[in-house]
Amino acid sequence: MFDWLRSHEILLGWLGAASVVMFVGSLLLVPWLVIRIPPDYFVRRRRQLDRQANRHPAVRVLWLIAKNLIGVVLLLAGVAMLVLPGQGILTILIGLMCLDFPGKFALERWLARQPSVLAAMNWIRVHAGREKLQEISPKDPAGR
Repeated sequence: MFDWLRSHEILLGWLGAASVVMFVGSLLLVPWLVIRIPPDYFVRRRRQLDRQANRHPAVRVLWLIAKNLIGVVLLLAGVAMLVLPGQGILTILIGLMCLDFPGKFALERWLARQPSVLAAMNWIRVHAGREKLQEISPKDPAGR
């Protein structure tokens, strides 16, 4: 085991550095993203149209490819960080939020309905001087 560790010192060093970068990045990125969420985002029945909708189709396709590629990289890095040092679960969640897949909005709404998640997001928003997120009613048929 120690021989393997010694023979892969450079790889382990890079993995450790990537882990630190992801940790610091997540400490900066998550609050920034939470603050940018509109207060009524999770109570809407549907998401607003993509900001890229008015752009040239080639730009939209390139943006979609880049965003999903970043999502896949973050998802894989998060899975790796489950056994390596780093914020594995948080990185997986950020990766999922970058990806486009059917049911993503329902997953986001389900996560936001969890009391601890909503409390954490609202704590971040209040400390940034933003309005709290509106809560989804458990009986809301669109909030399934």
